Amino acid sequence: MRWRIEVLKKVYGATPHPRLLVANRRYFRAHAADGTLMTLVAVVDGTECGCGTVCFTDVPPSPANPAGRCAIITCIYVREPFRGRGIARAIKRRLVDEARTRQCGEIHHTTPETPQ
Repeated sequence: MRWRIEVLKKVYGATPHPRLLVANRRYFRAHAADGTLMTLVAVVDGTECGCGTVCFTDVPPSPANPAGRCAIITCIYVREPFRGRGIARAIKRRLVDEARTRQCGEIHHTTPETPQ
């Protein structure tokens, strides 16, 4: 949860309301347990420096996605001192690899709108 809190603060520019933290804790606990969510933490020289999350869901099967498996990559974040080193790209690559391993026929990447 500490990575999620950092992402909420840094990306959205505000300290999250306690109710939002409770909702996030419930969501992450339930979906990590049932395998529909995976979060990776990147480490460089023993220091945690970034993270990324992928959510797995089912959609109606189609000719392009006969299994109906879908991955949604979200919340890729790298701390400022580590940016520009390809860490976000490596996180995304690993999340995409996991989606392919799980035979997802659709892989989406969402980017939140950030405050100006």
